[in-house]
Amino acid sequence: MKPRVLFLSPQPFFQWRGSPIRVNYNLQALSDLGYDIDLLTLPFGEDRDISNVTLHRVGPLPGVSDLPIGPSLPKLLFDFKLYCAARKLMRTHQYAVVHGVEDAGFLGVFLARKQKARIVYEKHSDPQSYRKGFIRNLIMSLYAKVEAFTIRRADAVIATGNGLAESVRALCPATPCHPICDIPSSRSEADPEAVQTLRAQLQQNETDVLATYVGSFAVYQGIDLLFEAIPAALRSAPCLRVLIIGGSDSEIEARKQDLQTQGVTDAVTFLGKIQPDALPAYLAASDILLSPRISGHNTPLKLLDYFKAGGSILATDVQANRLLLDDTTALFAAPEAPAFAQALAGLANDPARRQSLAAKGRHLIETTYNFDAYRTQLAKVYDLILSKDTSS
Repeated sequence: MKPRVLFLSPQPFFQWRGSPIRVNYNLQALSDLGYDIDLLTLPFGEDRDISNVTLHRVGPLPGVSDLPIGPSLPKLLFDFKLYCAARKLMRTHQYAVVHGVEDAGFLGVFLARKQKARIVYEKHSDPQSYRKGFIRNLIMSLYAKVEAFTIRRADAVIATGNGLAESVRALCPATPCHPICDIPSSRSEADPEAVQTLRAQLQQNETDVLATYVGSFAVYQGIDLLFEAIPAALRSAPCLRVLIIGGSDSEIEARKQDLQTQGVTDAVTFLGKIQPDALPAYLAASDILLSPRISGHNTPLKLLDYFKAGGSILATDVQANRLLLDDTTALFAAPEAPAFAQALAGLANDPARRQSLAAKGRHLIETTYNFDAYRTQLAKVYDLILSKDTSS
């Protein structure tokens, strides 16, 4: 009989964003390793057919059609729904492991006790990254206390990178913490002919240099810094054309209005959300790949996609980017709009520098940041906790 896992994901599944992408890889890896998994998640997102995975969704909330990143009242109510639904599943299934992502790790602590199951808490983000305003600061301070409680009672913590792992170990050295770095959001490879066709569509002129940002419009991503830098960069490098992948319709419309007042609307193309399997072609068609992060201790998932694409990377010189990048794989700029604009324009005007930076990350994808390595590391965590004595 296969070990059974209750996997709690308090984010929409499946959607194009960091946590759901990682959850998808977790499910694929656990299935390959021979586990039966019950995935309990929210009522939003695309259904995915994964072997040995049974999808369960909690019921909707009136008037709530999606859940944004960060704390909110609907998220708290959905966590309560997740807990109740998980208890119901536990009446009919015996679980060896309860695997809780982010705030669902707290729920998993109490659920695992009922069956003496092992508890895995998976940490995807830094609570400090979401701080903005008094109320949100207060909520995130409370969340940090809840997270500390979860870490101390988990059998193992999985962190998405070394930065988050260090913060976990500083908080509770006794809890085993395993950094399992993200991998590219898609295992698909870009078709060279499709890349050339796409590049021709995205350029206005053959000499255009395409600079692409991928990610949400959350403050910690440095989205304000990026849009402040664009007009200044264009003045020094008229060949630039900036592509923005991500953002909601309302967020995109607000940014378009800002750019229109500055007279640079034509130089920026908003592509919206692109499915992970289509993303490699857009990145491979780009000349410069942007990571303007301003805070956080977790590795930006986009950097792995950038490595895979083999493009030149421009990044802010902050800890989150330095966790994965160095001076051989990226050009760094101070996390300020004038410095970022100057670096972007300089890179756009320097094809030789772009070429020297390009493709160096591809070797890391082939040797370290790939699905086989990810699955192997996850297997070690599960083997470790399941080998423990569960009689106590």
